[in-house]
Amino acid sequence: MAELQSLEELGGAVETAAPEAPVHVQKLDAQGRAYATGKRKDAIARVWIKPGTGKISVNGKDFTEYFARPVLQMILRQPLMLTDRDSQYDVVATVTGGGLSGQAGAVRHGLSKALTHYEPELRGVLKKNGFLTRDARVVERKKFGKRKARRSFQFSKR
Repeated sequence: MAELQSLEELGGAVETAAPEAPVHVQKLDAQGRAYATGKRKDAIARVWIKPGTGKISVNGKDFTEYFARPVLQMILRQPLMLTDRDSQYDVVATVTGGGLSGQAGAVRHGLSKALTHYEPELRGVLKKNGFLTRDARVVERKKFGKRKARRSFQFSKR
């Protein structure tokens, strides 16, 4: 059996890898908006962003009215503040399920994903700060023979 000295001797049997398109491309809908879904605990947020003045509305209300606590407002605005896009995009979000804290986290997750759909070059900054990672912590289910998920019934000696 003869040994090969170079790849050309194979006569084209080996395919060379074709140059691939960039992995992260801009994804916009027909109205020029970027859409993403964010999740946290039991909350699910649908988020659309489009170029604008920085108006943020959640379920048809201003976000300061919907999320009254300053901490929740800060959580929601973190991706925009981090990327210096605070007054560049209008954000429209609809959120269902869970409580206010989970909903704020879901909107933050969705907003971060929508920003990467609109500007793919922001992905590195957002990923490094953990905004693109879905926080998988959810409430543990109740087990039978227990009062709650792990708490037992009170022991009675007599």
